[in-house]
Amino acid sequence: MEIFDWQGRRIAWERAGSGHAVVFCHGTPWSSWLWRPFAEALSGDFTVYLWDMPGYGRSSKDPEHPVDFGVQAEAFRALLAHWELDRPHVVAHDYGGAVSLRAHLVHGVSYASLLMADVVAIPPSGSPFFRLVKEHPDVLARVPPYIHEALVRAYIGNASFRQLREADLAELAAPWLGPEGQPAFYRQIAAYDERYLAENEARLDRIDLPVRVLWGTEDTWIPQATGERLAAGIRGATFAPVAGAGHLLQLDAPVALATELRSWLSVSAALPGRDER
Repeated sequence: MEIFDWQGRRIAWERAGSGHAVVFCHGTPWSSWLWRPFAEALSGDFTVYLWDMPGYGRSSKDPEHPVDFGVQAEAFRALLAHWELDRPHVVAHDYGGAVSLRAHLVHGVSYASLLMADVVAIPPSGSPFFRLVKEHPDVLARVPPYIHEALVRAYIGNASFRQLREADLAELAAPWLGPEGQPAFYRQIAAYDERYLAENEARLDRIDLPVRVLWGTEDTWIPQATGERLAAGIRGATFAPVAGAGHLLQLDAPVALATELRSWLSVSAALPGRDER
């Protein structure tokens, strides 16, 4: 693991492999851990990059640091510049969709291609529990740790169509436990602002790069219709439903997702004029 210091934040990241650059963006309440097996599988043919957004995973969780979509997009732009990447392929899940889209549409960051899986990208978004927490973040941040842990584990488990293995559930919940993790969990939900998603949707027709949208047919957090609307708003984008998967494609349908990733990246990397690192 390496650290990128940015505006007082410590952003954890890692890199492996060689070839065309592929950058993975996680969402909430996740971390780069969800993408690690896929990055490792692709590292024989690509240079893969993983990072934890500020306020998530192994990155710093300072209560004074905003963690909204705008800040995360700026952090992503700065990190890509730090890596000296020009037109990487970007793979995004959940919140990572909004972040990667804003970096491209607002900050002018260029990508070779963009694959989005069950992303938070356009309105509306958010599960019933997410909306409840957003309305009462201060109250819930003060619940006893054992109640908080039960809430987090139930919330995370609900994202999967298939029951999560205990080891996976524990790994996903761990960053949000303890005196640092518990308040950070509620802060990142309180920071959610749908205004950024509306701005993304208004700019979708400006996207001029290969885009693929994947969606779990059993996603109860964000319905498939939202993914279809997202793809329809982007010129030339393709959409593919993933059967038997909920919001956590990485754990519900890993083989189907890995197949989609390799196929998409192999074709995109072979397109003329794609000389990214």
